[in-house]
Amino acid sequence: MDTPAMSTKPFNLSRRFALIGLVSIATLSAVCALLMSRFLTERMLHQEAVLTMEFIRSVVLVENAGRYFREGQVGAQEVNSAFNHVANMPDVIRASAHSADRQVIWSSDKAIVGRRFDDNHELDEALSGMLVVHGDSVDDSEGERKSEHASLKPQVGYFVEIYFPVQDASGQIVGAVELYKKPRALYEAISAGRRAVWLGAVAAGLFLYFTLFWLARRADALIRTQQEQLVQSETLAAVGEMGSAVAHGIRNPLASIRSSAELSLELSPDAGEPARDIIAEVDRMEHWVRMLLSYARPVASQPVAVEVGELVAHGLAEFERETARRQITVRSLVPPDLPPVSADPLLLGQVLGSLLANAVEALREHGEIEVSAGHAERQVWVRVRDSGPGLTQAQLGKVFKPFFTTKTKGLGVGLPLARRIIERFGGRLELRSEPGRGTLAEFRLPAFRQG
Repeated sequence: MDTPAMSTKPFNLSRRFALIGLVSIATLSAVCALLMSRFLTERMLHQEAVLTMEFIRSVVLVENAGRYFREGQVGAQEVNSAFNHVANMPDVIRASAHSADRQVIWSSDKAIVGRRFDDNHELDEALSGMLVVHGDSVDDSEGERKSEHASLKPQVGYFVEIYFPVQDASGQIVGAVELYKKPRALYEAISAGRRAVWLGAVAAGLFLYFTLFWLARRADALIRTQQEQLVQSETLAAVGEMGSAVAHGIRNPLASIRSSAELSLELSPDAGEPARDIIAEVDRMEHWVRMLLSYARPVASQPVAVEVGELVAHGLAEFERETARRQITVRSLVPPDLPPVSADPLLLGQVLGSLLANAVEALREHGEIEVSAGHAERQVWVRVRDSGPGLTQAQLGKVFKPFFTTKTKGLGVGLPLARRIIERFGGRLELRSEPGRGTLAEFRLPAFRQG
């Protein structure tokens, strides 16, 4: 039992990056913004704590309050007068002074004076010489409330808790000061800083995402173009081998058949119509062989100045008999002052002939073909428009692929070869069409510049 081949979807770089890149960049931006916000908050809180610590240290030195910490004078009048400056500082919720043995010798909250808080690790760090600052809040649950927060009301909400060591004149640590502050100006500054950080992160993330997405789309388009060129090169190689085999194996028999038909036409007038049909079909097959070889052969001609007006006039003259036979109206709108284009006259004539042949074959009788030309931005354009039945969008997507044709007697290499020739000389060939509204073929080439 044969196992069916698994279908492999083509890798879509743009779509993959649109999702993965968005998630990655959004995550990275959010993490960076979060880290920067925390860093900003910590630095601003630390700076607030440093300023507060320097002020209180100066008060301790001026008031010679270090001896109260050493002597452990709890609630003495001298202690109160020394630390009243601290209690009157702006935004202070509560201030406390702890001696080296962890006892509260003074506090703006009289309920905790004389108490010890053995579970206060921030106080331990301050007594060891460290500055401790962090945000905290009063929890409504009594079971989870810190012991030193016992007398704080839940309405206080979020505040800044600062602990720092107190040194005497000799530099020895004799105690620590604890401050609970609710600095509104600092909160506003922190909030503004956080907003700026998040807005900056969003803006940077969007800029990075869209820049990388643009690069990914360009890379995706380049990869697709290279894949198409690779497929086209492989197709060309196959066409070249097939064309060579066809030319080698068919041309000689075709020549013999054509010679026999011509001889029959001369010897037997009664065989005229069949002989002419044979000759026409042989010529059609010979034309196919030439098209195969032309498509497979690399375009290597050097560009020269080609007059577009003469090119169009010569191309229309070649189809004059056929258009007259089908009663097709042909209009030529080519201004006389067009600059020449940079191309090969024979190859460009082949391109125009292929476009005109498609337009003629698309019309039955009494149709219209219009050939126009113009120039803009150092480029010359030529358009061939017909009033035929037009093409569907599905057909338009395949017309430049080798061996695709909508004609019963076509080989499907005319338009691909025409595009190769135009692109070889630095131009573009495009087709626009709608069912029932005809088809417009346009190619653009750079204007010829001397030297």
